[in-house]
Amino acid sequence: MGKVTITFLGATSTVTGSRFLVSSERSKILIDAGLFQGVREVRRLNWSPFPVEPSTIDAVLLTHAHLDHCGYLPLLVRNGFRNPIFATDYTAKLAAVILRDSAHLQMEDARYAAEKGFSKHSSPLPLYDVDDVESTLEKFESVNFRQRVQISQDAYATYFPSGHILGSAFVLLEIDNRTLLFTSDMGRNNHPLLSNPDPAPALPLDAVITESTYGDRVHETPQSAFAVEINAAVKRGGSILIPAFAVDRTEVILMALHDLIESGSIANLPIYVDSPMALKALDYYRDAIKIDSPELRPGTATKWRNEDPFDPGELSEMRTVEESKSLSSLPETSIIISASGMGTGGRVVHHLANMLPDSRNTVILVGFQAAGSRGRSLEEGQKEIKIHGKWVPVKAAVAKVESFSVHADAEELVAWLGTIKDPKRVFVVHGEPDAQWALAQRLRDKFKWRVDIPNSAQIFEL
Repeated sequence: MGKVTITFLGATSTVTGSRFLVSSERSKILIDAGLFQGVREVRRLNWSPFPVEPSTIDAVLLTHAHLDHCGYLPLLVRNGFRNPIFATDYTAKLAAVILRDSAHLQMEDARYAAEKGFSKHSSPLPLYDVDDVESTLEKFESVNFRQRVQISQDAYATYFPSGHILGSAFVLLEIDNRTLLFTSDMGRNNHPLLSNPDPAPALPLDAVITESTYGDRVHETPQSAFAVEINAAVKRGGSILIPAFAVDRTEVILMALHDLIESGSIANLPIYVDSPMALKALDYYRDAIKIDSPELRPGTATKWRNEDPFDPGELSEMRTVEESKSLSSLPETSIIISASGMGTGGRVVHHLANMLPDSRNTVILVGFQAAGSRGRSLEEGQKEIKIHGKWVPVKAAVAKVESFSVHADAEELVAWLGTIKDPKRVFVVHGEPDAQWALAQRLRDKFKWRVDIPNSAQIFEL
């Protein structure tokens, strides 16, 4: 056996920027190529030169379509990457939606910043553009779940369903007689549509690279709190804004609203989905139900054969800019679901600027809020947040409902990882420092494993 190393190029001491390079004497395999998100210092890392010449990378293994896992791919391609990007079918389809939207938003934000003059740069530029995205999409190659695929001279990959979002996977990488397991974002056992995560493969593992987004927390907020917050807003005569990730979170929220309205827990309110990306993702979830995708829970297609699970009753899909702008003056209490989930970009930013100053309104946070994001500022109770160069007062009620998270919490992660038999090395990534430390210490104490928390750009030999 030759030398095999893993270099941690992202998702160290932060939840975002997932990028891990595994190198043997014959291959270089990159697992995920995500954008850094959150505080300015972290976001600036997206502009740093990639530490490895992209043209020398033999393949990218994409675990799922969220931006912090796929969002750097167009820049990698622009800078010389020419080889395959392996992904499951729905990951490839959803990544196309997300990457095109990412390029559009970056180009629009650069234009808006130049027009309004609030950028520090005289001619602000996007990180990449739509042409870079189209060049990237040409390199995708679909793989099937649970099927071992050769990806380079001495490397093989097997994708297993992770139950996080449609198409998501944890990945077994075999390279020069070493085996590495990347959990990526691990799902839970309570998704309303997706099957539970597969168990870990019963193989000796040289390394496990695990996420730790909720490594120090347990999801305790009951879904009933969702109805409480909605009814409180209705009583005040205000409307509800739900910043939600366009892929999967919007679907889960709509299904929860469907159940609450059907049970009479909340009124049948007008509901607006205001995100072109979310609406395209909805179509892929509808397609998965229509074809009875094996990723879904058994019986899902039969249950929803004659009904749209994503239409609670008064659903409006806001596709155009004009339709989005019309939501700034709603005549009655309504629910707006809009991306992004952390309030970092997209149409939700305009809704925040419009709705936060009114004490009758409510903003419900339904997912992880990275440090430095507007969502984290709201979660921490800041009285004003900066939007498009101006400070906006926060007078609306702000609530956090964690029952919708599609990330495994600490208990769920430990239970899943505990089925792995004595891995030689464990690396804890994809979490903020406290969460990483808490999960690492728990794995050391409970299983007596050798656990490391990598630093940025740190290299380990296996």
